[in-house]
Amino acid sequence: GGFVFEWSGLNSDREERRNAMSVTIRMARRGAKRRPFYHIVAADSRFRRDGRFLEQIGSYDPRGTKQLAIDEEKAKKWLGQGASTSATVKKLFKRAGVQA
Repeated sequence: GGFVFEWSGLNSDREERRNAMSVTIRMARRGAKRRPFYHIVAADSRFRRDGRFLEQIGSYDPRGTKQLAIDEEKAKKWLGQGASTSATVKKLFKRAGVQA
């Protein structure tokens, strides 16, 4: 017999950290130049601002009537799973009556 190498317990800590995502609820900018419109999304903190996201939670139009739409169930689901919120989203949640 030769030397047998077991992989089972190796790098388990590192793998755990890699799989554990730091989810942030933040705004992703949409709309045309000088006409911003935002989607409120749950995204891994490593994703780009307007890039990939895990789920869309709502939308916000800062122009005119400042229209705000938030799916409260989705927001509570992500908050319950430990997602953090950006400062702006925290204010918007407060305005919408969602406990952040």
